[in-house]
Amino acid sequence: MNDSETSYDYNYEDEVCEKGEVIQFGSFVVPVFFSVVITLSLIGNLLVLVILALYENLKSLTNILILNLAVSDLLFTSGLPFWTIYHMWGWLFHKALCKIVTFVFFVGFYSSVLFLTIMTVYRYLTVVRPLSDLRPRNVTVGVLVSVLLWIVSIGAAVPSLLFSTVVSIPRKDKPSLGCEYEDDLWATVGVSQQNLFFLVASVVMAFCYCKILGRITRTRSHTKTRAVKLVLCIVAVFFLGWVPYNVVIFLRLLSNKLVPPFEECDVSIRLDYAFYVCRLIAFSHCCLNPVFYALVGVRFRGHLKTMFSKMFRGPSTVETEQGRVRNFISQGSMY
Repeated sequence: MNDSETSYDYNYEDEVCEKGEVIQFGSFVVPVFFSVVITLSLIGNLLVLVILALYENLKSLTNILILNLAVSDLLFTSGLPFWTIYHMWGWLFHKALCKIVTFVFFVGFYSSVLFLTIMTVYRYLTVVRPLSDLRPRNVTVGVLVSVLLWIVSIGAAVPSLLFSTVVSIPRKDKPSLGCEYEDDLWATVGVSQQNLFFLVASVVMAFCYCKILGRITRTRSHTKTRAVKLVLCIVAVFFLGWVPYNVVIFLRLLSNKLVPPFEECDVSIRLDYAFYVCRLIAFSHCCLNPVFYALVGVRFRGHLKTMFSKMFRGPSTVETEQGRVRNFISQGSMY
């Protein structure tokens, strides 16, 4: 997985720094954890798409962003089965598939960052500057913004498509194949690009939420508070998951560049363990967003109840539930 999949030691032939236990740890923990994440992400995000398709008309800009975020999470998830196999047996597939899987994976990553950022900015304009001319009122604007963000995400992921390849990974027992950047330069560019995206998104989100929380403390609008809670939960999970991961991949880059003291064997091993743990937490974000829709989003819970009623209780109960949901919630987004 390029920077995120360098689970093998490139200097493994060096007898001084033995990393066999690190590799064994990754080959066991990562597949188990990723299997759970894949299952939950597919169920949760597909459920979000189904509810949007059945019960929402996508006239809400928030729903458009939620739709795109769910697609981003599914793209991100689509690469996890390949990385699971990679950790167990090395890269077993063709070079072309290595490029495609890496490209789709990073498109999902970058688009997720961008759509979370735009959701935060839109919530800032809605809560803090509701009368601002900058606040988009046309759904067409939401579609155009979505297209623009997908173009940026694809452009950011292009280096992984062009410069990823199947390489030989030296190991003490036997050589293994890996799907990595073909040279250290592009590996450095990949890590730097991820850190830059995350840093910019973090600054924007922090600014917006400082302003939002300041406004909420001066108002008692239940609707605004509920809407902000959903996006705030999503962004909080994003920060808690991705901050440690981005710090660790940067430190591992220093280790690979033999920058003191990170080139020392014991430090390198600790970074490898930290990398596995932080990556597991970060990559689980793709299955957590739908959980927050269900826990915080009133409309989502109503739609979910209606759908399950239709599946398990029969049409008469469904009509009753639908009438109750329509009376209980107003038109708008899934909040």
